[in-house]
Amino acid sequence: MYDVLIIGAGVTGSAIARELSRYNVNACVLEKEEDVGCGATKANSAIVHAGYDAANGTLMAKMNVAGNLMMDQLVKDLDIPYRKNGSLVVCLSEEDRPKLIELYERGVSNGVKELKLLTKEEVLEMEPNLSESIVGALYAPSAGIICPFNLTIALAENANQNGIEFFFDTEVLEIIKLGEGYIVKTNKKEFTTRFLVNAAGVYADEIHNMVSNRKIKITPRRGDYLLLDKSVGNYVAKTIFTVPGKLGKGVLISPTVHGNLIVGPTAIDIEDKESTATTKEGLDEVIQKAGLIVKNLPVRQVITSFAGLRAHETGHEFIIGEAEDAEGFIDAAGIESPGLTSAPAIGVMVAEIIKEKMGLTLKDDFIATRKGIFNLNDIPLEEQKELIKDKPKYGTVVCRCETVTEGEILDAIHRPLGAKSLDGIKRRVRAGMGRCQSGFCSPKVMEILARELGVSMLDITKSGGASNLVTHRTK
Repeated sequence: MYDVLIIGAGVTGSAIARELSRYNVNACVLEKEEDVGCGATKANSAIVHAGYDAANGTLMAKMNVAGNLMMDQLVKDLDIPYRKNGSLVVCLSEEDRPKLIELYERGVSNGVKELKLLTKEEVLEMEPNLSESIVGALYAPSAGIICPFNLTIALAENANQNGIEFFFDTEVLEIIKLGEGYIVKTNKKEFTTRFLVNAAGVYADEIHNMVSNRKIKITPRRGDYLLLDKSVGNYVAKTIFTVPGKLGKGVLISPTVHGNLIVGPTAIDIEDKESTATTKEGLDEVIQKAGLIVKNLPVRQVITSFAGLRAHETGHEFIIGEAEDAEGFIDAAGIESPGLTSAPAIGVMVAEIIKEKMGLTLKDDFIATRKGIFNLNDIPLEEQKELIKDKPKYGTVVCRCETVTEGEILDAIHRPLGAKSLDGIKRRVRAGMGRCQSGFCSPKVMEILARELGVSMLDITKSGGASNLVTHRTK
């Protein structure tokens, strides 16, 4: 029997796992996909929010601000890219100015530091590519940008390094309450556990409703995005929002931590929890709304589009804590924006609940740090030459767009919770994320995966399951 079983290996489940790994506890994570971060975590705005948006006194506000404050130390410990570039909430009409002032006052009440209301002239001096129709903005220096893949992978690797087990391709089918603890039936085998943590994203309502009579409802809210080439990655320096509406923060424009420009999302409520296809209407809406914020949006530089699903809870609030009628069952549900920012703080909160209930003690040998995948571009040319002499695989460039070497791909495969698919490689080292979107490098990446995993090329998938890329040999 496990002490704790976590359902879901997105950023929330991985953050909870890492915090629990500080303690002397026997814990595991179940994930229905083939890798960490395959749900809402893999398709979002990649923003570390300052904390002025959520209503004062809510868990959303508390977790957002706390998570933001944790980020500097966390990215240092886990060796992941992060940039505190600041954000602007721009006001496009005088009629909306009261909403901007309301955001400022809410942010101050939430504990966000250094917020400032700017005039039109101050905004355009900061961001000259913004529209002349802007009348003012709220500036939050504490907002930032991060890679959601790197964050989640790093949290999970560090948790695993500290003893947390991960089971992939393992879907929860049924949960049975015992006198003390739970039986969790999956498509693979049965697990028993004293405590059960629900971090299942858009499926968190289905997991919760298996054990509790106090039902919750999660609606998948689809967001369409455009990703633009690195040649226009500096079109804006800060993350640009507009004054939010009833469905959220609206379309944003932001640089990414890897040098691209991201635009989106829409906010479209749907029923299908697996429907992540973009639509022409959605992408047209992104372009139209972004065009109100900036001058001459460089849409010819779009290299890909994608959609993600937010786990929108009917009450628009995080649900974190033990279910009233299911002892030992702890929810981390309804974690939509600002969920990425909030995840580290949610991890601490859930781990504290379990620590208090179980009387857990801290480990003497907890490993707080993790080394990221080495990137050849991070060292001077002369050092690159010396490294390649010692490790020739770092001299073979596999992905030309992102300059990813075979050495980096080998590291991605063989490190803790290593990559098993093309998308697993892509999320760890960016092979296939560039301008050609895998058009050149995918056959070589497949060859490396097949060789290193000891399987046939026919078994290599894009993202696990039945997403095989080749079906038979022609010669």
